[in-house]
Amino acid sequence: MSQSNKPQRLRRSQLAVPGVSEKMLTKAASLDVDHVFCDLEDAVAPSAKPGARQTIIDALNGLDWGKTVRCVRVNDATTEWCHDDIIAIVEGARENVDTIMLTKPFDASDLKFADKLLSQLEKKLGLKKKIGLECLIEEVEAMKNVWEIAHSCERLECLIFGMGDYAASQGMSVKDIGKATYPGDLFHYPRYQLTIAARAAGLDAVDGPYADFSNPEGYAEECRRALTIGMVGKWAIHPSQIAPALEVFSPDQEDVDLAREMIAVYREAEAQGIGSVNHKGAMVDAATARVFQNIVDRADLIGM
Repeated sequence: MSQSNKPQRLRRSQLAVPGVSEKMLTKAASLDVDHVFCDLEDAVAPSAKPGARQTIIDALNGLDWGKTVRCVRVNDATTEWCHDDIIAIVEGARENVDTIMLTKPFDASDLKFADKLLSQLEKKLGLKKKIGLECLIEEVEAMKNVWEIAHSCERLECLIFGMGDYAASQGMSVKDIGKATYPGDLFHYPRYQLTIAARAAGLDAVDGPYADFSNPEGYAEECRRALTIGMVGKWAIHPSQIAPALEVFSPDQEDVDLAREMIAVYREAEAQGIGSVNHKGAMVDAATARVFQNIVDRADLIGM
């Protein structure tokens, strides 16, 4: 499945916002961020979840979100809240919600449940657009089944590595969520597995949280690691983390200009029956043209 079959949404920075806070939701709508997920899960106490649904609905309907992707993170399918979360949000916000983020799946059946429920709601409400699904990989069972999950339904757009719950699920000894404290990189293997599965299914791969928001250098380094292996963005648990993520996950204009130039040179050579060509001291062939095309695709989505 190619990425072109999925909606093209920017996810360089995904900002987490507690669904109980009208103030924080209002602030989030005013920020220059690609994606905001209004949280009904970990940031909301059980007794506050029903009320938080309406707070989020009011924010989605009443605030100007500009081009920001409007997402709601719902509780997982094993809880008593998931079903009502999805129904309440979709019935209340209708076209003003872009994606639903499903938490803690164990296998593809959880995604298929959410997909079926969303399909029923779209038909019932006569919605004009399809609501996307995003999925947090947070359990060792989910990582084991990540390929199956990635290919579970057409509605799925994105896989996110939730390293906090994942660390707990695997029994890791981790003090600072998101920091590499193991030789090499503690989270390299699960990140890599998730990204491979996502790319093979035509999905975005996004990195999860970095808890120490007072350490912008450390956060930026984790963004660079995620970008290097093919992820398109990273969570922000505080507005101060937005700018570093946007910077890292956006290509430099020089690189974009060079990529467009290299692709044009290769296409010209290809039209002449030449498989590779030397340009400015660099060899351009079909493989390197694909790498340059990735840069151009990102730039086009950003509007560079």
